[in-house]
Amino acid sequence: MWAFHTPQPTQPPSLFNPPRTPPKLPSSSLTLNPSISNSTPNHNQLIQSLCKQGDLKQAFKLLSREPNPSQRTYEVLILSCADQNSLSLAQSLHSHISENGFDQDPFLVTKLISMYAALDSLDDARKVFDKTRKRTIFVWNALFRALTLAGFGEEVLGLYRKMNRIGLPSDRFTYTYVLKACVASECMVSLLNKGKEIHAHILRHGLEGYVHIMTTLVDMYARFGCVAHASFVFEKMPVRNVVSWSAMMACYAKNGKPFEALELFREMMIETQDSAPNSVTMVSVLQACAALSALEQGKLVHAYILRRGLDSVLPVISALITMYARCGELELGQRIFDRMENRDVVSWNSLISSYGLHGYGKKAMQIFQEMIHQGVSPSPITFVSVLGACSHAGLVEEGKKLFDSMRKEHGIHPSVEHYACMVDLLGRANRLEEAAKIIDEMRIEPGAKVWGSLLGSCRIHCNVELAERASHRLFQLEPHSAGNYVLLADIYAEAEMWDDVKRVRKLLETRSLQKVAGRSWIEVRRKMYSFVSVDEPNPQIELIQSLLIKLVAEMKEKGYSPQTKVVLYDLDESEKERILLGHSEKLAVAFGLINTKKGETIRITKNLRLCEDCHSFTKFISKFTNKEILVRDVNRFHHFQNGVCSCGDYW
Repeated sequence: MWAFHTPQPTQPPSLFNPPRTPPKLPSSSLTLNPSISNSTPNHNQLIQSLCKQGDLKQAFKLLSREPNPSQRTYEVLILSCADQNSLSLAQSLHSHISENGFDQDPFLVTKLISMYAALDSLDDARKVFDKTRKRTIFVWNALFRALTLAGFGEEVLGLYRKMNRIGLPSDRFTYTYVLKACVASECMVSLLNKGKEIHAHILRHGLEGYVHIMTTLVDMYARFGCVAHASFVFEKMPVRNVVSWSAMMACYAKNGKPFEALELFREMMIETQDSAPNSVTMVSVLQACAALSALEQGKLVHAYILRRGLDSVLPVISALITMYARCGELELGQRIFDRMENRDVVSWNSLISSYGLHGYGKKAMQIFQEMIHQGVSPSPITFVSVLGACSHAGLVEEGKKLFDSMRKEHGIHPSVEHYACMVDLLGRANRLEEAAKIIDEMRIEPGAKVWGSLLGSCRIHCNVELAERASHRLFQLEPHSAGNYVLLADIYAEAEMWDDVKRVRKLLETRSLQKVAGRSWIEVRRKMYSFVSVDEPNPQIELIQSLLIKLVAEMKEKGYSPQTKVVLYDLDESEKERILLGHSEKLAVAFGLINTKKGETIRITKNLRLCEDCHSFTKFISKFTNKEILVRDVNRFHHFQNGVCSCGDYW
């Protein structure tokens, strides 16, 4: 499928300590005893040697006897304080540097700022910067980097404006840091505009030839969901390396374009001769395979990972677990997890969310308890995963206890995502008033995710009153999201409130909002096929439609009744049934029946929630044709076999 080659590995320089040739020390200096070194007039080399041996306290004792510490000595001491994570020694060293008049040395200032950043003492880093009279571009860059890594993006951009006002030219590293600052905190539209301004500066100064700047631009646009902008920058890059290819793949994989991510991977394997995919690349490729339920392609990627020896990299293993689970092979994901020698919280989260996706809520909770028992502290994402698992399985009381334990037992304050999980948990169980009460009692702004969970639950249980309340807030928070209008129209339609359906449809039209088309994917013989809920060219479309008409007619005799209530239009029953036959998942199922062998599982991925009629239809098909069918919708997995779905009709 792809041609692979493996380059010789290289060791990247440390970000904290740029590469430099260390001085050659006499071998005898490594064994000198500080207690008898008073006769030596210059202790600089010995101090540096002690630092490299990790004996920082002895180095400090000797520093007090050295009348003329060199710049290199101070540099090595600064690096050692950061390496040994000692803020107290760092502050003592800083005082010593100031007393000896080195506190205005721009080189040491940059090292001090980086040291304090590494020690999570940004206030000290800011003080160093503020007290520096001669600020070179390296001093500015050191603070920009420190603040960006800590998430203070807006502060960086404010300082960047100040730097521009005093006329200090940016260098290529400055642009990298300020672009990262645009996405260091919340991705606000105003910061996107700032990123575009910086992009213009880069072009004006002719810096588009620097691959790391352009890669950071791709990543910045990707984080804002501006896929077209990221793709434009990537296509215009005169030089690309494995990082830039990986950044563009991640952009596609994380922004709903898995097809494009896999295609770019193939292109990379063909075009690149000087570098091979790294672990970051493979994570994005696995995410794309997972998004499409492309099991066969995922297995090929897994084989390549094994050949490259990347199967010991924790993020890659976690992505493999998720990929197999999202392709319906939960046992393979479990097997990979069981073979792991070391497990971090991300790998545990992957396994928990995998069982939750398949509806095994109790198993997900069991794994959560095992993780705690093994001494792994849960992260906020852990609770999102396990609460989601409870929601899919209807484990309301268990989910409520978990939510309460977050703050009491684990010191984690619930975020909007956790509240959204709780609203979803209660809403799916038709405890909508309780869900609304949680929203009313929230200490933080609910936001679109929470209100969206409530509206989705109202759609399941046709609660018009609460749906109107939730949609009113959503129209304010997400005025350009067509999905919220469609959900409200669905609820009105089920309640047969046709005038209100027309009113909501009119709102969609006047605001020029386009409903997201239902789309389904199916993998057949390592090739992906896509179907949408509208007529589209397909060599087998006539055969597919004929098969569907025949199957529906035969299944009606066995008890199948099309659920025409899901059609939003006030039409006669026959017309509604015709519309239902065009749903993308039905087209994909029929395509799978035509193109798969006897005993071969049909695997389908849907970008929206599976509608009630397609769910009922697929149950009948699995029994009628004796086929195992896996369908993963936006919420969970549905495993259809012998007329039964694994979700128990609870989704």
